[in-house]
Amino acid sequence: VQLQASGGGLVQAGASLRLSCAASGGDFARYCMGWFRQAPGRERDFVAGISWSGKYTYYADSVKGRYTISRDNAANTVDLLMRSLKADDTAVYYCASCRRPLAYYDAETYARATTYESWGHGTQVTVSS
Repeated sequence: VQLQASGGGLVQAGASLRLSCAASGGDFARYCMGWFRQAPGRERDFVAGISWSGKYTYYADSVKGRYTISRDNAANTVDLLMRSLKADDTAVYYCASCRRPLAYYDAETYARATTYESWGHGTQVTVSS
């Protein structure tokens, strides 16, 4: 699966932004998806995950209540709606697809980078305070 993330940009604190990840070259609907982010000098951190059906979603505590992950299996896309953005949200955001098709995972497994096989190139989100 090839992934392409888009939608990043420079926004002010408190604003909203929607990221989108387009998938191609695989059976998108069979794989869970995740969003991660990496700030300068920091490790890549889990942000949100969604099951292959879209029924189950998982969030890092730092974004819970502000971010919403969703997917459109007909369009092969997964989105991340980010609200009430803070300066600490500044990072490169990456989408990723899971290794195993039709898998059911717990929240802890979604948060591990090793759960995912394919990664997009990332899109920069910068939040000015």
